[in-house]
Amino acid sequence: MCQLLGMNCNTPTDIRFSFTGFAQRGGRTDHHADGWGIAFFEGRGARLFIDPGAACDSPVAELIARYPIKSRNVISHIRKATVGAAVLENCHPFVREQWGRYWVFAHNGDLKDYAPRLHGRLCPVGDTDSERAFCWLMQELAKAHAGVPAVDELTRTLAELTPQVARFGTFNFLLSNGQALWAHASTKLCYVERRYPFARAHLADQDLTVDFAQHTTSSDRVAVIATTPLTTDESWTPFAPGELKVFVDGAVADG
Repeated sequence: MCQLLGMNCNTPTDIRFSFTGFAQRGGRTDHHADGWGIAFFEGRGARLFIDPGAACDSPVAELIARYPIKSRNVISHIRKATVGAAVLENCHPFVREQWGRYWVFAHNGDLKDYAPRLHGRLCPVGDTDSERAFCWLMQELAKAHAGVPAVDELTRTLAELTPQVARFGTFNFLLSNGQALWAHASTKLCYVERRYPFARAHLADQDLTVDFAQHTTSSDRVAVIATTPLTTDESWTPFAPGELKVFVDGAVADG
């Protein structure tokens, strides 16, 4: 299956360290070589980079690993194609506008015989089950709320909608509107929260270590979510099957 990476912070932060290791899973340390993508929120705007090639040797991925784009919410995805060809329009993350905000979504898993009824405003561009699920979620959120609701209200609605998709198969996903980052695990997802006092961390997929204390302040908080742990010397917390979490300002939100 695919690989997911998310980051949520209380201050704009670059994801170069985590992404450097993550990109190796796109064809070098793992067999996910059917495209990749990453999206960064900057205020109400969003930068999106997608590539149908393998992340491990993509010039675009090399740019991201070197370019310190700072963001409070980031979602990245490495694809192993199961539904839909390895073409640009099937690369995650997917982006849609709703209530005057961009929404970004990436999915890991297979949804069998999934064909939800979609109205004309929200239709897939590609032919993946993932994009269909995203369009349906956004459609149903719009039915439930007249405008962008508070984070806790969105979390409650997503908790009602997610099982309706997950019953069709594996539905690990990341979703963000730039205000928060939602993560759901059907099977495999974990996270780590980094805060003061910051320590050193070593990547699992590449021989690289960083001392976060040299790049942070005492008030910084960063949460990183991934399919499997990205580092070998940090304590990653696994999600329970069927668990939905929301991350706000670099930490798991209550409720």
